[in-house]
Amino acid sequence: MDQGSELITAREVAFAAVNAAFGSLGRICMALDSSFCVRHVSEKFDALAGPGAAARLMGQPIASLLGPELFGPDGPLRLALLAGEKREGWRALLRFGGGGSRLLSVTAARLQHDPHGVCDPQALYLLVLRPAEEEPVEAHGPIAGFGVLFRSQAMARVFRLIESLQNGESTVLITGDSGTGKEVMAGIIHAHSPRRNGPFVAVNAAALPGELLESELFGHVRGAFTGATRDRVGRFESANDGTLFLDEVGDLPLLLQVKLLRVLQEHTYERVGDSQPRKTNARIIAATHRDLRRAVEAGTFREDLYYRLRVIPIELPPLRARREDIEPIARLLLSRVGTRTGRALRFSPDALRALLSHDWPGNVRELENALEYAATVCDGQTLQPEDLPTEVLGSASRRQEKAGADPTPSPPPSEVPALRGVSGASQNEAASLRAALEAHRWNRAETAQALGLSRSTLWRKMRALGLARAVGSG
Repeated sequence: MDQGSELITAREVAFAAVNAAFGSLGRICMALDSSFCVRHVSEKFDALAGPGAAARLMGQPIASLLGPELFGPDGPLRLALLAGEKREGWRALLRFGGGGSRLLSVTAARLQHDPHGVCDPQALYLLVLRPAEEEPVEAHGPIAGFGVLFRSQAMARVFRLIESLQNGESTVLITGDSGTGKEVMAGIIHAHSPRRNGPFVAVNAAALPGELLESELFGHVRGAFTGATRDRVGRFESANDGTLFLDEVGDLPLLLQVKLLRVLQEHTYERVGDSQPRKTNARIIAATHRDLRRAVEAGTFREDLYYRLRVIPIELPPLRARREDIEPIARLLLSRVGTRTGRALRFSPDALRALLSHDWPGNVRELENALEYAATVCDGQTLQPEDLPTEVLGSASRRQEKAGADPTPSPPPSEVPALRGVSGASQNEAASLRAALEAHRWNRAETAQALGLSRSTLWRKMRALGLARAVGSG
């Protein structure tokens, strides 16, 4: 055996030893190369994903396994590894053939090579995977699944529901404030449904007047109205064997509500100016920011149509109701902005606190626009509070002022002298920390997650800043 073969054998033995060590702890070990493709993988992966899964994974991009939201060109784990940083306890949804999936905990770090050259020089990064149910309840990092990042239990419930729909084709009604990502969610439902290979056709009911919207939905024949010089295919016909996403369905005129109800009941429609019934098998996913129950009570939306659409209701919570999702979403959006501009951008602690303090009435859309603005005006690589739009800073200042004026969660009188004795910088930090605690109803676990701290670090800061007695066991 030549020296090269002996070296390869030694590397294989070394990696097998690492696998055995991690495997005895119930962990799966992977090594990635400079292109973030799998260079080595533990055979224990077969027990998780099925026989032969480890062999099939060799040489494949890790993004194909754990998702582009983590390991794509602007994925936060990929960027962290390139910067030589470690990430622990991030969640990723592992998908199997046949529609199954499992939530994993992922720890990623740059691989430190030994001086004897036993390690494979092309193996640059190490991943350690384990089933998430073995992790403590408190996660260190966000969950990655279906192309998005989230930490909150509210969004976890939404995605568990979506996962349960993967084999069904029922009509879905998505509700939520503007900017919460209803069209994105509709696309995710389509992409993980039996119709994933069919078209996804979207139409906004609020963007067109009723007479044009009818033609847009159902099509028309030549001569149906002035300007109709030829037959036109409608969106229902285009969406055959796929999904029709009907956005802002609450803005449909009553006449079109009747016609939509007929489509849902009989799966037939007629083009404008034509009496020939046509069949459609398009699945309908509808969305609205309006309260359709109130619209039914007001007589502006048909009750029978409401219940036909609301077979599977999905309500997307606004950002203000899931503040723990702001940080992972903001970091992902900032990395995308940085990728487009060729800059490695990051948040200062004060800028991140300002983001967490804002109510985000425009939700994810407003957050994305705010970061686009901040990245444009920022001179360096670190975003400071003054780089953020004025409405974001104003919201943070008002929240801090309210925190200082509201006596309800204030420390008892015995704590006040301690605050008076600290520096101005510490008082600012106390105000910022207090704002974050109030945003999460003084729940230490949620606040620590939102600020990217451990609970023990948060508790030490609270004690140092005189906030420890302002909350119970949290």
